[in-house]
Amino acid sequence: MSGFVGAVQFLTRIPVRTSSAIPHERVLPWFPVVGALIGVVVGGVAAGLGELVPVSVAAALAVVTGLSITGAFHEDGLADIADAFGGGVTVERRLEILKDSRHGTYGVAALASSIVVRVVAAASIVSAASVFAAFVAAHTLGRTAAVVAMKAAPPASESGLGASAGRDLAPVAAVVCGITGVGIATLATGWWVLPLVGGAVVGTAAVVVLSVRKIGGLAGDVLGAIEQVVECTVLVVASGLAMRHSLWWS
Repeated sequence: MSGFVGAVQFLTRIPVRTSSAIPHERVLPWFPVVGALIGVVVGGVAAGLGELVPVSVAAALAVVTGLSITGAFHEDGLADIADAFGGGVTVERRLEILKDSRHGTYGVAALASSIVVRVVAAASIVSAASVFAAFVAAHTLGRTAAVVAMKAAPPASESGLGASAGRDLAPVAAVVCGITGVGIATLATGWWVLPLVGGAVVGTAAVVVLSVRKIGGLAGDVLGAIEQVVECTVLVVASGLAMRHSLWWS
């Protein structure tokens, strides 16, 4: 279970202490499980408060809850990527911007867009069961996509967290991670998982292709951006499905 503890420590602000650093190869396969648990909390807030306040308010508070749990960890990666890809002219300049902790106009716009898309998509899902399942699937597939992407493209540089984690991750572990993530999303959404995973694949591919073109591969911030793009995409697809269909367990 040390890998699970390490994943909680890495992906959240929950105060978990370990006596020593846990290797990446143990931590990464647990990303879908921890993502699912975050989705359960966020989805629970959206579904529960939706019975007491307008669904738009519940959706906004649910997204804020997710930001609080993760410390806006993935959002920071999205903002850095937006600044680098939007403001950098050369590969060297883009990599330099990625190392800057400050956010510019592109980064702030990306952050605002991510939050708005998630809130509006969730607010459009009026069924408590559906919005709960949608958040579980979104958070699960977002973390799953980030891990699987590590084996889909080379690192942008030989140093950095993204590069070291990608080297440590065995191909079989990436496959197990993918199966676990899809399995959890299937339990939450039933046949909805087909279009949800399709959207996740498209979102992941778009970020990976763009990153290879802009900086030659993946970096830690790119993985955060992948999580955000997939989370938004899954919620948008789920909002469309919820307009016409009910969940298998609702």
